[in-house]
Amino acid sequence: MRTPQPHTAPDNPPSQSTLEDLRLPVQAKLAAAWTSFMFLYIYVDYLALYKPGFLDDLLAGVVHEFDLGPTFVAVALTLMAIPILMILLSVTLPARVNRTVNLVVATLYIPVTVYNAAGEPWSYSYFYGLSIGLEVLLLAFVLRSAWNWPRRPA
Repeated sequence: MRTPQPHTAPDNPPSQSTLEDLRLPVQAKLAAAWTSFMFLYIYVDYLALYKPGFLDDLLAGVVHEFDLGPTFVAVALTLMAIPILMILLSVTLPARVNRTVNLVVATLYIPVTVYNAAGEPWSYSYFYGLSIGLEVLLLAFVLRSAWNWPRRPA
């Protein structure tokens, strides 16, 4: 009786195949980074609802010592709308304007992101450290991608 031989594909052995690495346009990378940023931004706010006392403060009309009202809601909407719009703007603006807008907005959002930990108890330092760290890494990716935007020879 014959012993079966292992089957290997002669034209494509596993040790010699490589994965295709496509070059993504900068616009797609920026849109993906802003999308990821928004997921974190939203989920950090959502998970903050689980902190003891947060909902009581919210029902009493206070968030981070700020009184809830039309001004707070308008500022909160603005802070959310800008990165949301950056997803669209990153894929639609012309390259020069796109680069500048991404550099400016990402730079301005670093202190906004860090401010989220202001006044929080130390017991939540890991939560805010991780969330802010990830958001700042994404903003750094936006800055690096926009700064290193490929140039076409003149």
